[in-house]
Amino acid sequence: MKKGERRKDELIKIAYKKFLKNGYEQTSVDEIIEEAQIAKGTFYYHFPSKEATLAAVIDMMIDDEVYRAKEIIAGSLPVSEKLAAVIYSFRPSRDEQSIANAVNAEDNIILHEKLNKRLIAEAVPLLSEIVKEGIRQGVFECEQVEERVKMIFILSFRMFDDGDYTQNDVTAFIDMAEKTIGAKPGTMDFISELLPKGEK
Repeated sequence: MKKGERRKDELIKIAYKKFLKNGYEQTSVDEIIEEAQIAKGTFYYHFPSKEATLAAVIDMMIDDEVYRAKEIIAGSLPVSEKLAAVIYSFRPSRDEQSIANAVNAEDNIILHEKLNKRLIAEAVPLLSEIVKEGIRQGVFECEQVEERVKMIFILSFRMFDDGDYTQNDVTAFIDMAEKTIGAKPGTMDFISELLPKGEK
């Protein structure tokens, strides 16, 4: 890695830690610069704005999520559990939720859409790989695999990200997911146990 790339990577990691500790809105560029011990011009050489830093931090988080997803795929879980675990691996951790909330703010709508597209682009091929393996094993039965996993992935984020759902919502989602990929009823029932505690 070249020196400039190392410096940029260092700034992203510092920003990530600051955003986790203080929140995105409460973290200033000056605080990042102070911890990095660099000139302001050096910071702006790498990032034209604080929003650009946020985008880089989210990209780093997605990189980590992709790595975790690939570890799950390489593991020994049954394909139905792999599918759910990989979908779940693309959610920010509880600590990272404040960073995700900053991206979801109305004034960051362009960044939000850009990163959502990247999430889908990264997740769909990995989820498709799992479903195709399930088809070979006779666990799933469907065509248009990529389109089907994309629908499941997007719906899972829309339904469960803000925690505002009921047990009936969960039951309906599981039924929809099973039918979408041609799984037998009850195959995905374990999903209700994966949801964070304390939700409806």
